Amino acid sequence: MTESPRHRAREIVLKALYASECSDEQPGDKLKDLLENEKLSENNQQFARQFFAAVLKDVDKADKQISGLTDNWDIGRLAAIDRIILRMAVIELTEIESNPVKVVINEAIELAKKYSTAESARFVNGILDSFARSLNRL
Repeated sequence: MTESPRHRAREIVLKALYASECSDEQPGDKLKDLLENEKLSENNQQFARQFFAAVLKDVDKADKQISGLTDNWDIGRLAAIDRIILRMAVIELTEIESNPVKVVINEAIELAKKYSTAESARFVNGILDSFARSLNRL
């Protein structure tokens, strides 16, 4: 199955956010490198840059929202990749509301399946389903 260009843009954002969280590399440098190596339309590159910037800007806001949904579980205890996937989806659901909720949740689940574990995919699904319900968007 071929991945959509928008999915590839999200994947690039995930990789760049992960690299910036796990290294001393400047956040924008990794994104720039990844976008240069990917054949995406200018529209999808722009989406990736805006999405990346939105997640970086609202990390604390997203973490508070995620923490509110993880009973007795400190967000710092989540695997870094799962935490980043959840941040991305929360930001996409709150800041880029034009994307359908089910698409955002499915994209997050697919990223978790590919870059984390099956258990993580179920966890991500449960958290995001609860979050979408709290926004009255499901």
